[in-house]
Amino acid sequence: MRADEPFLVRHADLIFALKTFVASMLALVIALAMDLPRPYWAMATVYITSQPLAGATSSKAFFRVMGTLVGAIMTVALVPNLSDAPELLCLAIALWVGLCLYLSLLDGTPRSYVFMLAGYTVALIGFPSVSEPGAIFDTAVSRLEEIALGIICAGLVSTIVFPRSVAPAVAHRVDSWLVDARGLGSSVLLREGTSEPRRGKRLKLATDIVEIDTLSTHLAYDRLTDRNAVTGLGEIRLRMLTLLPVIASIEDRLAALGAEALQRQPALEQLLGDLAQWVMSGDSARRSADRIRNAITEQQAVLDDSASWERIITTSLLLRLRELVDLSRDCRELTEAIAENRNVSTLDLAFHSEAGAAPVRHRDRGLALWSAAGAAIAILICCAFWIGAGWPDGASAPMMAAVACSFFAAQDEPARFIRTFGLWSLVAIVVVAVYLFALVPAISHLEVLIVALAPTFLLYGFLISRPATAGTGMALAANTATLLALQSTYSADFASYANSAVAFFVGVVIAELVTRIARGVGAEWIANRLVLSGWKTIAVAAERRGKRDRAEFAGLMLHRLGLLVQRIAFLSESDRRDADSLVQLRIGINIIDLRRARYGLAAATIAVIDDMLDQLAKACRGYAGGGMPSELLTSVDRALARAVKDPNDSAREDALIGLVGIRRGLFPDAPAYRPRTESVAA
Repeated sequence: MRADEPFLVRHADLIFALKTFVASMLALVIALAMDLPRPYWAMATVYITSQPLAGATSSKAFFRVMGTLVGAIMTVALVPNLSDAPELLCLAIALWVGLCLYLSLLDGTPRSYVFMLAGYTVALIGFPSVSEPGAIFDTAVSRLEEIALGIICAGLVSTIVFPRSVAPAVAHRVDSWLVDARGLGSSVLLREGTSEPRRGKRLKLATDIVEIDTLSTHLAYDRLTDRNAVTGLGEIRLRMLTLLPVIASIEDRLAALGAEALQRQPALEQLLGDLAQWVMSGDSARRSADRIRNAITEQQAVLDDSASWERIITTSLLLRLRELVDLSRDCRELTEAIAENRNVSTLDLAFHSEAGAAPVRHRDRGLALWSAAGAAIAILICCAFWIGAGWPDGASAPMMAAVACSFFAAQDEPARFIRTFGLWSLVAIVVVAVYLFALVPAISHLEVLIVALAPTFLLYGFLISRPATAGTGMALAANTATLLALQSTYSADFASYANSAVAFFVGVVIAELVTRIARGVGAEWIANRLVLSGWKTIAVAAERRGKRDRAEFAGLMLHRLGLLVQRIAFLSESDRRDADSLVQLRIGINIIDLRRARYGLAAATIAVIDDMLDQLAKACRGYAGGGMPSELLTSVDRALARAVKDPNDSAREDALIGLVGIRRGLFPDAPAYRPRTESVAA
């Protein structure tokens, strides 16, 4: 924390805690004044919804309303019609929670909260209402009113009282990313340092893109953000997706050339130095970019079927350098336009995505299905225990099983997180017992109650504001507010409270045990699935001849890489090396470049390339670790030999970029490609 930072930034955690407490008390007071049946739901909703950034609070509030509405409608549809068959009702609710959790895990964005909440809302409303099915409509409406009230209070306080917009946070992360990317690009161009530090920087940049994407989701809900800034940040993001693999490709081409080849080309050495200086400088003038582009064009040589591997690699390098210039200039112009509040649609940008700005994310349907099945089974076990034991307060068990399984299903080891949640829930149970049976009975005025609640809930809010303790704070705040069950009159009964608390904890324990069985796999299994998914995606890219989806593919692979980086310690040495060098991402983008080139190539060239792509798709689908078959290398070289003598200059360049990148990605240690004439002479 720096002393020169604004007061609101230095004390953002404390301000968030104060704002959240004020919003929760406002919701509680209004709910009591409206005589809502469960005013504590409004109070708990404030803590569940509130986020340090206003846009994040607004988006989560919107998602929570939508999820609660869907859940309430489903509850009204299920409970009255199945109340005479409790076993069937339990099965229906369990299957609904499982289905919603499955959809939530497939979505993977902050929007997934809608599906998750639609699932466990049915459990929260439905199970306690089994004994009174006739009142289910009123219960569902009341629940919706209480949650809507909490959301309105949280949104108003977040937006009006010292609001913190999402846009500056996203812009700061983007600026920091671009600075790091320029530093990586400069060190690659100048061959500074060893490859290990550069690998670490690449992986960090890939992970940061995923985090920026998640944060950017909230921009559309941030009323404090200028629309021009939202559009500009989206355009920058598209270029970020392409910039990272371009830098990795440049590093690979330089490694393929080697120091001796670069010494034989002093003009290329000079170009690399000038480009590194331009990348790191603050000069964004168009003339500077044009000067670098002209220097690149001057060194490009015409290729024919006698071209050496060194000349082909050099040409491929120059084409990637031109892409680096275009992407860097675009990012600079967009950054300046956002800072000056200019319309970004008027900018003359060099890079244009074929796929649009929608982010593409990795989806593991198998893992989502196992998680959904685990949640459904945990709920059914709790229901069997509840019904079989005739436990009057046992409804809390399946409720908490649904919540615990849903909240932590996206983690590698959800059972461990459920256990932590259960332990903090125990703390909340003790805290609530102290309030209910020691403090609240002596309080007769609402103002005194608010003062008594302040220390505890201010601490919870402070914990939520800090990423490292956000989960702990949320578990404590939501559980304390719910179990406290504050209403207009004091009616706490120790026996009833103890029964509910035990059922509450039993639900969490059963959720943990079932999740350990259903999701017994760990980070290593997930990491291997991510690697295999990457190769299958490359196979799809090779098979789909005509679709132009370069940015879409980059978005998917970078998201997958961001997930893989978190588990990189569990990979084999070869898979780890591939991840470090962005091999899968580079190969896929080169395949897409190659597919684009097909439209201008001669029919004979297309036939050879298509045959190679078919072999590549087959090899990727059958990948089981280790290297690729040697027959594929022969096929790639055959395509290279045919492409270098294709009569179409522009298409030939794109084809060579793709083929060289595929060869270097799949066979980095293979001997240099030898032109046909050279092979005959030998």
